[in-house]
Amino acid sequence: MDLFLAVKPTILIVDDTPANLTLLAGLLQPTYAVKIATRGANAIKLVMEQPPDLILLDIEMPDMSGYEVCRGLKANPHTHAIPVIFLTSKLDPASEEQGLATGAVDYITRPISPPILLSRVRAHLADAASAASLRIANQYLEVAVAARTNELTNLQEMTVLALASLAETRDTETGNHLRRTQRYLRALGEHLKSHPDFGEALGSGMVNTLFKCAPLHDIGKVGIPDRILLKNGAYTPEEFEIMKTHPTLGRDAIVKAQEISGQRMDFFEIAKEIVYSHHEKWDGSGYPQGLVGTQIPVSARLMALADVYDALISRRIYKGGMNHAQAVQIITEGRGTHFDPAVVDAFLAMESKFDAIANRFADTEQDIAEKAEYLAYIL
Repeated sequence: MDLFLAVKPTILIVDDTPANLTLLAGLLQPTYAVKIATRGANAIKLVMEQPPDLILLDIEMPDMSGYEVCRGLKANPHTHAIPVIFLTSKLDPASEEQGLATGAVDYITRPISPPILLSRVRAHLADAASAASLRIANQYLEVAVAARTNELTNLQEMTVLALASLAETRDTETGNHLRRTQRYLRALGEHLKSHPDFGEALGSGMVNTLFKCAPLHDIGKVGIPDRILLKNGAYTPEEFEIMKTHPTLGRDAIVKAQEISGQRMDFFEIAKEIVYSHHEKWDGSGYPQGLVGTQIPVSARLMALADVYDALISRRIYKGGMNHAQAVQIITEGRGTHFDPAVVDAFLAMESKFDAIANRFADTEQDIAEKAEYLAYIL
């Protein structure tokens, strides 16, 4: 026989009358493992040390009533699922109603009919075993769902980074640009989510969504010809007009992905905002729509500052990088023209975090050399 199936269920009998204990123990011991307690406090101690499968509980006891014992057990999350059967001489309906109200599963009056008692015990043990199995199954399901959700989240993040890296391979940016701008954006979002003008837009996990979407901000550059994207020098007016199409190209790609998925998710909505509007400026002089002030989505306002800061401090094949103080000065000068004043104020309040992120994920000489070698090869 299976060892697990051979284990006897344990029943705790709580009664202060020796004759009652002897009668019940003799009735139950052939089938069950029996424990005995003669006081309510002692019963609670035994239950805490090793929970039984079922409790037969008298009501009238010297130290604590059965009602008090039952209420205490039901209030404890570790013992509330143990079935309690009141076994008592109190025959009035009010006492039975009170007993069941404390959380007991049954109420049996004396004198006891052995067949009825054994039948009730079997039934309640079976119900408790089914409930326990269901709880275990639900816990397993919760763990499995959490693991699957985590797996899908990781897959989504890796897919985003892969797509963003595709755009990066055709640009003069290095891979660390994506990591830095992600973290700048998250830092700004965490700082501003308590601001009255930003709380609604940055609540409910939205800062984490911003972090995931940030690497896609220049995905549209995959559609810009190399002769323009990789040009070492100023654009002509005609070339700049072509370059300015990359937010629209990126937005259209995300719209297509959203249509294929058939889902309206925060991820797609925020990604579209960042990609399409991060070159808009507070005074309306940006592109592609020329949005003004709060017409610009919050996500894009944050991305605009993060992207410009990183462009200022980063070394490229065709330029050197500014130091942090110089970048801070330029962003400060852009307050109310290029950037949302509140976003600049948040940046100034936490500029040291930006500097720390930039230093942690700084481009190395090897990063820049490898990018130069790659671009020389494809050109």
